Amino acid sequence: MGRPVTLFTGQWADLTLEDVAKKASQFGYDGLELACWGDHFEVDKALSDSSYCAGRRDLLERYDLQVYAISAHLVGQAVLDHVDARHQAMLPAHVWGDGDPIGVSARAAEELKNTARAAQRLGVGVVNGFTGSSIWHLLYGFPPTPDEMIDDGYKLFAERFDPILDVFGECGVQFALEVHPTEIAFDVWSAQRALEAIDRREEFGFNFDPSHLHWQGVDSVEFLRSFPDRIYHVHVKDASVRLNGKSGILGSHLPFGDPRRGWDFRSPGRGSVDFEEIIRALNHLKYTGPLSVEWEDPEMDREAGAAEAVQFVKNLDFTPATAAFDAAFTEA
Repeated sequence: MGRPVTLFTGQWADLTLEDVAKKASQFGYDGLELACWGDHFEVDKALSDSSYCAGRRDLLERYDLQVYAISAHLVGQAVLDHVDARHQAMLPAHVWGDGDPIGVSARAAEELKNTARAAQRLGVGVVNGFTGSSIWHLLYGFPPTPDEMIDDGYKLFAERFDPILDVFGECGVQFALEVHPTEIAFDVWSAQRALEAIDRREEFGFNFDPSHLHWQGVDSVEFLRSFPDRIYHVHVKDASVRLNGKSGILGSHLPFGDPRRGWDFRSPGRGSVDFEEIIRALNHLKYTGPLSVEWEDPEMDREAGAAEAVQFVKNLDFTPATAAFDAAFTEA
């Protein structure tokens, strides 16, 4: 079908953008999905330096790469989360400030607004990211959780994100939430509720990543069918569920890569996500945007994995039919 295959740079932020671009070009990628951390795409520079965005594009074009989306996962997480010491390492110093949780969340919201403005300057129409969640810790329902507490979580989401989405609308940019545990939306029903909380604003949609649905037991294709007009971007990431009677899907407080875990991420094609059916569903949705490899596999060399992944995705993608396969037998 010719959908561009891109590499998300979030897991490569220890390298300069030029180093990542050089590697991605050699691997065979068509573009990069730029993370708003490391030196890959710096929001403050995009807004303060009139030559910055052109410079980023010039750098990518030297390696025959394009950019279709930028990603603000880390700062977005702090908008709704109960901010604690874990957030400091992943936030810019000017967003963290003195670490007061209320101030951090407010500054994170302003940074997300600025990210929309920076995306507009770069000429991309999608910002992928997280929202965080003020109610994720209430997931299990014990101690017993009154419905009002969950309601309040979605009200807070709307209260904090409506002003952010106003700026996205002004800039002509879409915010694509990566539906993901610890976010306000993590499966079909919570995604529907999030949309309802903001009156289904067109500025808000989803960055579809099947790996986060798969290990929860959510059917990725059913997710696509549930939101045919809200798939604004697609990540290609795999996962493997390996329940053996000793562990469950909650991770057992064990780090990624620990063989005792009940599931883990895998390089595309090496897990149990059914990408064949996903591509067919995306064709039905007429999705023509990038297929962006978010490479995460705790047991595999990332360069070998990323090089293998681009070929896997290009071999997987196909052009949908334009006529019935038996049309040749139909009488004129």
